[in-house]
Amino acid sequence: MTSEAAAEPAVEGLSAGLRQRHLAMLAMGGVIGSGLFVSSGVGIKLAGPGIVLSFVLAGTLAMLVMRMMAEMAAAIPSSGSFSVHAERAFGPWAGFAIGWLYWAALVVVLAVEATAAAIIVNGWLPGIPQWVLVLLFMAVLTAVNFTAVSRFGELEFWLALVKVVAVVAFLVLGVLAFLGVLPGTSFVGTANLLGHGGLLPHGWQGVGTGLLAVVFTFGGLEVVTIAAAESDDPAHAVGKAVRNAVVRISVFYIGSMLVIVSLLPWSSVHTGQSPFAAVLDRIGIPATGQIMNVVVLFALLSTLNTNMYGAARMVYSLARRGHAPRALTKVDRNGVPVFAVAASVLFGFVAVALNALWPDTVFQYLLNAVGSVLLIVWILVACTQLRVRRQVERTAPDSLTVRMWGFPYLTWATLAAMVAILAVMAGDASARTQLISSGVLVAVLVVAGIWWQRARRSAEQDV
Repeated sequence: MTSEAAAEPAVEGLSAGLRQRHLAMLAMGGVIGSGLFVSSGVGIKLAGPGIVLSFVLAGTLAMLVMRMMAEMAAAIPSSGSFSVHAERAFGPWAGFAIGWLYWAALVVVLAVEATAAAIIVNGWLPGIPQWVLVLLFMAVLTAVNFTAVSRFGELEFWLALVKVVAVVAFLVLGVLAFLGVLPGTSFVGTANLLGHGGLLPHGWQGVGTGLLAVVFTFGGLEVVTIAAAESDDPAHAVGKAVRNAVVRISVFYIGSMLVIVSLLPWSSVHTGQSPFAAVLDRIGIPATGQIMNVVVLFALLSTLNTNMYGAARMVYSLARRGHAPRALTKVDRNGVPVFAVAASVLFGFVAVALNALWPDTVFQYLLNAVGSVLLIVWILVACTQLRVRRQVERTAPDSLTVRMWGFPYLTWATLAAMVAILAVMAGDASARTQLISSGVLVAVLVVAGIWWQRARRSAEQDV
């Protein structure tokens, strides 16, 4: 363990108001979003029916990374999650860099989610300006995040439940339509899977480019390892929540894609339009567009709520470890880090303003800068787990209540797979700009973290 490892007591100052059902829905709610309901159409166009394999690969990768996170979170519960663990493994500079990197990604994405939700509602209520709706969503969910964490968890439970019910209903209707049980449908068979160029119309390269398009849709799972610190039994809760969520999400994602490419010719899917709506329309469900708009709205509000929570807890943890202003450690009588929530939401409002004023310039640069953050964070998690596992085995082996499978071989294999994905992105012209922007942000934060670590060390020596 490094001499400057994080010494943060895991849950000091925070309340233990989250229950197991809250954590379970947080895990699923953070992942099931517009990326599945709308953006999955991009992956289908790139891979055809091979998108199912793309999702299998992406889901496997997410499952392995989450197992690493769950192992560390169960052994060392903390509101800073992987940032605290990176600090234990490599020193304060690593905790500083990965913590601020993740926080920046969350507050920038807040603007995207709030704006997208406002666009949907503005279509129903055109008399209300879009900026008013953005302000309304941000204000309401900010108020929720200022209340006791149990209330936040309860709201997120119901928002996420809407998405889960919607996916389950879609899967049931899709299977019945495939079998020809629904009125106006007939047995589909393998016509759409094997026709139109076959299972892999663009070959394995299509599966690879599809993987690039869909791997980021699994982002959000990591929030449950942050939230576990505010549960009654973090070690038990995080393991169970991650284990159940990964299995269910994989079934939802892979099952949904299988239904879509079985019922629709993949070439008929249009990017920017929901393939879910196209399936519902094909099997005769009325008002499919509005149904999907409602589901996507709930999905956006759910991820907006979760990201506010995750950003606040991450910056709170950074402040507790001396990587952010000490004032951000202030908690109220309900155990809510009120200044951390305020700071995160403030930057969320700034991001919204940038999105409104300069959507194609300033905000696009910010969006590119955080575009590949998920993959970079996952790579750092794998590197961290390799070291933290050894540390915990030496110092507190009994705390390893959740263990990474096949350690260290599966960790190394996962790490190699993620580095390979980055290499493929570097060779893809459309992804290269995003990767370079994210790389610049990472480099800046690493340099800042090293400078911060040296400045603290110098100050301690002077004292």
